[in-house]
Amino acid sequence: MTRTLDVPAPAPELATAYFGAELAFEVDPDDLVRDLEAGHTDGYVIVETRAPEAFAQARIPGAVNLPYCDLTAESTKHLDRDVVYVCYCESTNCNAATKGALKLAQLGFRVKRLSGGITSWIAAGYPVEGAAEATPAPGIRCAC
Repeated sequence: MTRTLDVPAPAPELATAYFGAELAFEVDPDDLVRDLEAGHTDGYVIVETRAPEAFAQARIPGAVNLPYCDLTAESTKHLDRDVVYVCYCESTNCNAATKGALKLAQLGFRVKRLSGGITSWIAAGYPVEGAAEATPAPGIRCAC
């Protein structure tokens, strides 16, 4: 047996449930940028969940800053409960998006997470707003 098949692949029904659930929780940068470029922005809000300094450095165009550590019932009472909040942070090395999505979900909001964060977004060559616009290598870091 090969290492690849040491653990057998699941039945198609299990794979469908697993991968369907994974896509329910995450969106990738390519899908998001295609929506933005096509003007398909209804139904979701892009949320930077790191600190304001990180948001000022580089952010996805149109994103709002809701630092995960500041999310409370009081601080989110103005948010629209009829949209999905797409949370992102620095990268897979940072869990601010996960913490933000968890807090928002606990407060009754529907959420998704952007795969790879702003680092993957920039690596793909997608546009950013903020101070990093003038810097070819913005030096993105967690800043949680």
